[in-house]
Amino acid sequence: MTAVVDRPTGRPGRWAAPARPAWEEEPSKAGLAGKALVLSLACLAVLFPLWIVVVTSLSSRRTIDEAGGLVIVPRGITFIAYQELLGGGQVTRAAVVSILVTLAGTLFSMTVSVLCAYGLSRTGSLGHRWILMVLLATMFFSAGLIPTYLLVQSLGLTDTYLALILPSAVSVFNILVLRGFFMGISQELLDSARIDGAGDLRILWQIVVPLSRAVLAVITLFYAVGYWSAWFNASLYLNDQDKMPLQNVMIQLVQRQQQPVGLGQAIRTGQLSGLAVQMAVMVMALLPVAVLSPFVQKHFKKGMLTGAVKG
Repeated sequence: MTAVVDRPTGRPGRWAAPARPAWEEEPSKAGLAGKALVLSLACLAVLFPLWIVVVTSLSSRRTIDEAGGLVIVPRGITFIAYQELLGGGQVTRAAVVSILVTLAGTLFSMTVSVLCAYGLSRTGSLGHRWILMVLLATMFFSAGLIPTYLLVQSLGLTDTYLALILPSAVSVFNILVLRGFFMGISQELLDSARIDGAGDLRILWQIVVPLSRAVLAVITLFYAVGYWSAWFNASLYLNDQDKMPLQNVMIQLVQRQQQPVGLGQAIRTGQLSGLAVQMAVMVMALLPVAVLSPFVQKHFKKGMLTGAVKG
């Protein structure tokens, strides 16, 4: 009986398994400890500034004065800054504007993007190749800021809420991601629905959309965060301070050191710290994104990677 020879050593024995790459090997205890340390430091670098902002917004004027500015250790927690901000005035109005613009803009952008992506994903649709080429060209070439402003002005959109939505309503990148995902849906499934008498809108609403919840959740988050964080369109197209969104009010408070309407008297009399107001507005601007992101995070990897691979 002939003995089996080990390939690497030449000694009798069993065949040795091929060597695995280093990244497939089980990490050592030192490696696990190093990864834990790096991740902990990264989390600390992200959470520590956020902690300072939140604690300062909840601190009284006396605590802020004793700390000489930003507060690290909470003492004398008070919600007076949030009570004043949400009690009416410029900040409350700006928060309402931001919420309404985000909801309306996200709904409009998702509707246009889904319809466009579905049409481009059907290879037999009229002129889909030319339309796709035009959309791709807009990713590399732009008319510029001045022609865009003149177009918005000629359409009569200046000093209107539509100026916060229409100039940046559609992202070609998001359309391409949706198109790649839609193209990955089984064509036989769509053909069977068409044989049963379903039209394109019914196929899109009852078949394509339910199968694309992951990517739709991710793109919705992209649009919502974009609208909520946008400030440039408002600074360019709006002159009415009553229509300014929350981000522009935050810029006025933090960078330009302007006092919000309705709070100047409280700050001058010493009832409220201007720094606490600034930090409270920053928390209000960050809170919606921080709350919504964990609910969409589980769909992020599936939605983005599947759309990218299928495209």
